[in-house]
Amino acid sequence: MRAHYDFSKIKGVRNPYISKLKKPITIRLDKSTVTYFKTLATKVGMPYQNLINLYLRDCALHNKRLNLKWAA
Repeated sequence: MRAHYDFSKIKGVRNPYISKLKKPITIRLDKSTVTYFKTLATKVGMPYQNLINLYLRDCALHNKRLNLKWAA
């Protein structure tokens, strides 16, 4: 292995996944909701955060809306 490498002639390549980068946020979820997604994620073999992201992405892509009716 060389002691020094010259990277000055290397052309930079833009990250092709830049549009798919995720933004870290803080979100508060009920314990039962987190437990549900953790259990489901274990069954399908993926991290629960990714599973929640996939579910929310599906909701956004299909314009799903929650039908809330507040009790008077």
